[in-house]
Amino acid sequence: MTNSGQQLSLFDQAPEPEPAKPAPAPLDQARAAKSKTRLNAHTSLANAAEAYHDHIAGSDLSPHTVKSFMYDLNILIEFAGATRPIGQIAQRDLQNFMDWLIDGRGVPCNPKSLSRRLVTLKAFFRWLTDSGVIDTDPAAPIAHKPVSTPLPDILTDEQVDEVLAAANQLRHQAEKPDARPYVLILLLLKTGIKKSECMAITLEHIDLSDPDEPALWIRYTDPRYHHKERKLRLDPKWSRALQEYRNQHRVEQALFPCTSRTLEYALADVGQLANLPKPLSFEMLRWTCAVRDRRGGMKEETLRHKLGLSEITWYETWPKIEKLSAPAL
Repeated sequence: MTNSGQQLSLFDQAPEPEPAKPAPAPLDQARAAKSKTRLNAHTSLANAAEAYHDHIAGSDLSPHTVKSFMYDLNILIEFAGATRPIGQIAQRDLQNFMDWLIDGRGVPCNPKSLSRRLVTLKAFFRWLTDSGVIDTDPAAPIAHKPVSTPLPDILTDEQVDEVLAAANQLRHQAEKPDARPYVLILLLLKTGIKKSECMAITLEHIDLSDPDEPALWIRYTDPRYHHKERKLRLDPKWSRALQEYRNQHRVEQALFPCTSRTLEYALADVGQLANLPKPLSFEMLRWTCAVRDRRGGMKEETLRHKLGLSEITWYETWPKIEKLSAPAL
């Protein structure tokens, strides 16, 4: 387990909002006179930004995050000009923009805001490049330096064994055996799902048709998040423990028919039983899963999909996983 300070909120780090202030006008004007034609290198920056707004508004990003990203693009418009063709924006222009944010704009830009604005630039111009609107991504060469924050806590391999042993102890105790902690912990260590995804699981999302290769479907009722749905492998030992748990807790529909707080308490109890130096949590188990998968050779894009993360969030998440996965010196 790492000796970090404050536990980070897992992966879904929404960009910090700018203090409330009116956004510059160019993008509002572009929205009112939005072009219906296909984007190309001659499209104005303002119209391209408006098209990007429509793109991310239909993604899994929260309205708050979309608003923050569009605020950042409005500042780029303020710097480069609303009518500037996107094909004429080069790396040096974006580097000048970053320098202007620090020294020339006259408005303080703290390191966290600066980092977020670079993430916005990279996401915007990568989208334009991947869509074939421009041939070369001018933001790609600009080094992204995440804000220095404590790395999240993860479990060592030895601590994983100790946690599972503690959960198994509760599972097989003579008085009131309880398989729920074991089912929960093994589920999180194998899938790396978020707490909200865990609480949404129903029995119909679990595929036990092949006992040796059980699987879990992550489903979303909101159509905006359907692209995040995915099928995840489970540990074969999990399906055997599941039946014990169902019999003990009379599970009929929801996998965990209790509050998330109840599960948090269960994790904390197991952590204490395993003598962990810090509380066991959903966050810790999700990060641990990600790092173990990376150390096992899982490719970056496969891991991003498994964790259900957007490309924008991944800019901040991947460097942390890489650093945590590196062998200790």
